[in-house]
This record gives sequence, structure tokens and C-alpha cells, in this order.
Amino acid sequence: EYLTKDALATVKELLPNSARGELASVCSWADDVRWHYHWSSPLHYVDTPDFKCNYKYCRDCHDTAGHKDRCVTGAIFNYTKQLFSAYQGYSPQLSCKFVISPDNLTEALMFLAHFIGDVHQVCALLLVPLNLKVWDTMIIDSAVKTLYGSDLATMIQAIQRNITDAWSNDVSSWKNCGHNQTVCPNVYASESVRMACKFAYRNATPGSTLEDGNITATMPSKHMTGLLAFSPCSMTDSVPEFDEYFLSRLPIVEKRLAQGGIRLAAVLNRLFNSEVKIAQA
Repeated sequence: EYLTKDALATVKELLPNSARGELASVCSWADDVRWHYHWSSPLHYVDTPDFKCNYKYCRDCHDTAGHKDRCVTGAIFNYTKQLFSAYQGYSPQLSCKFVISPDNLTEALMFLAHFIGDVHQVCALLLVPLNLKVWDTMIIDSAVKTLYGSDLATMIQAIQRNITDAWSNDVSSWKNCGHNQTVCPNVYASESVRMACKFAYRNATPGSTLEDGNITATMPSKHMTGLLAFSPCSMTDSVPEFDEYFLSRLPIVEKRLAQGGIRLAAVLNRLFNSEVKIAQA
């Protein structure tokens, strides 16, 4: 509903038939194919050094072998360029060799949608999968179960109401990118890293467990990559303490979901505008 008429028509044209016109239905596709497209695995995160509560593209955007540009922000730039090239008559020299053919615009759209989601995850700027479960799965699942009557649609409606009410004054700034850019993933990544330090790892206990009902994740206490010098998302063995952590962090998660959605729509609106030529991504 945040897409312009032009963008909505183009998105529907690009989506596979299995999506039935719904972009949301294919936003997890990039996770589904990461074991088939092995080259795509590093594109879901960036790796920040220990003790660094900031993000820098040249330092942090690489895979485990040190190949540059192979990270979530690099992927967002490249798939945006692919779509820009097709729909704005611009033909950039793609800097990364890992990208699929620019002709496969359906996959470019599905990758872009997924990676804009990934870069907004507070703990997605890391290499440790168990951390991601806490922030991009457990908190959301727990919220749906305990606060929204096990109905995901109700949670979505609550976030949409906040977009039009509580966060209405902020939405225009979420959409904007400096210097007339099409997309600005470095901004999104910097936000996530700062939030990871401020909220996710603060007062964490190494080796502790986050537990809620049947959901349990025991976290490693050492040999962790990225920001994990702070230890993983603050976890405890007791449900009351989990409740305190959960209730204080849920608003952050929900706001990041909102920002990701608004920004994805804004990027697609700029890409698929039939009347206005925009600057290079």
C-alpha cells in the first residue's frame, strides 16, 4: 500500500506467478535459496570488528575470504543498480562479480526486498546464526503469541497504525537518502550496528540462555565474531527477566520492521517512476 501506481504495476509484473501479486510472499525467497546459491550466503550480513560500535563499508563489507563488496549492503547497491539499469536507462558497471545476470530482474527484486529487510535487523550485522534467532525470530514469534493472539495479521496492523500515528512525524525522514541517491543501505546498517551495541548486547551474560515457553537458545560465550565481544543479545534463564528484556526490546524490533517496509517501498518508488529520472544509486 506504500507503493506508487507505477511501482506497484512494475512489481506485479516482475513477481513470479507463485507470488500471486504479493511481494511479501517472496521476501523470504533469498533465505530459501541460499544453500543452492552458495555464493549468496555472505550477502545476508556485514561483519563489524570486535569492540566497534560503528559500521564502515570498506572495512566491513566482505565475505569470510576477504572478497570485497560481498555483504548485505553491497548486495543492496548491486541489485538496485540492476533494476535501475533496466527501468531508468542507466547502465552501470557492476563492481561485484557475484551478482546474477542483470536480465533476471525477478530475482533482483526478490533479493533486494529480502536484503533491505536483513540490513534492518539489529543483530543481522553479525556472523552468528543463534543471535539472529533471538532478534529476527524469537522476539517476533513471542510477540505474535503473547501480545497479538497468535495472529500475525494483528501484529502487522498494529505496526501500520504506529506508522500513521506514533511514528508519522518520522516517516518522511525514513524514506529519504542523501545526495538524491536511490538507496542508502550504509545508513540502515549504521543504525543497526548502533542499536546492537545499545540494546542487543548491553548487560549480556556470556553463555546465558534466552527462554520463553518452548523456545530456548543457548548462546556461546566465546569465539564469537563481529560485535560479539559484548556477548549476545542479553539473555537469562528466567522467564520474568526474559519478559523485561522482551518488552523493552520489542518496540525496537517493531520500529525496524516498519522502517524496512517504508524504505523498501521508497526505493521501489524511486526505481520504478516512469516520469522522473533519478540519480545513480
